[in-house]
Formats: sequence, structure tokens, C-alpha cells
Amino acid sequence: MSAPILFPVVSKDADATGVVATWFSRDGETVVPGQVIAELMVDKVSIDLQAPEGGVLRTLVEEEAEVVQGQQIAIVE
Repeated sequence: MSAPILFPVVSKDADATGVVATWFSRDGETVVPGQVIAELMVDKVSIDLQAPEGGVLRTLVEEEAEVVQGQQIAIVE
């Protein structure tokens, strides 16, 4: 089963954004549940993003991309 990975919502502002600072796991790599796969930045605060389940990571945005909080940024297949 596939698991979408969303940029977490950490602001009450409806159009708040954040940045995918670094992907620690690359597109096509196998990840395990709980593995830190990316570092996200919101208002100069970094957040570690963990894989929700194991499988193959498919990234949907590039590093340094600014995205709306709540937007899907990857999927684990």
C-alpha cells in the first residue's frame, strides 16, 4: 500500500509555507518506518521528517523547494 507524505502543518495561517531543506533519502531508495528522510524548515526552525512506513521513496519536490504546509511532497510505495 502507498503512503503519502505531507509537509506538516505547523502554522494556523491558511497559506503558510515551508521549505524542503534536504532530502536524506533519495528518490527510488528503500526506507524503513521511522527513518529520517528529510529536513524541513519552517520559520527558521528545522523539523526532521520520518518515513511513515517502509517501502520505496518517491519524492515529488526538489530540495530547497518552497511548499504550502499540508502539501504532499513524497510517497512511499
